[in-house]
Amino acid sequence: MKFRILAAATASLALAACGSADDASTEAEADTVEIAADEALEEVTEEPVADASANDVSETAAAAEAAEAASIEEAGDNAAATAEAAMDAMAEESQ
Repeated sequence: MKFRILAAATASLALAACGSADDASTEAEADTVEIAADEALEEVTEEPVADASANDVSETAAAAEAAEAASIEEAGDNAAATAEAAMDAMAEESQ
């Protein structure tokens, strides 16, 4: 019981020592929040540029699809092999 009281008191003192502010009005100043927001709302001078190759289906996309299909096929084969091994183990236990 004394250990819990001592631990609680130590934790309270440690938390009280962390992050004290000398000036309580720091939180109320709008400058700390609005500076970043003002930069985000500035006028945009650049125009968007269309990327001509954005919709092109290249050979790398076809290779990526083939690799993904092979990965899915391999995962299916592994799952089937695991299920078969589990069924064999269950059959051996029942005999």
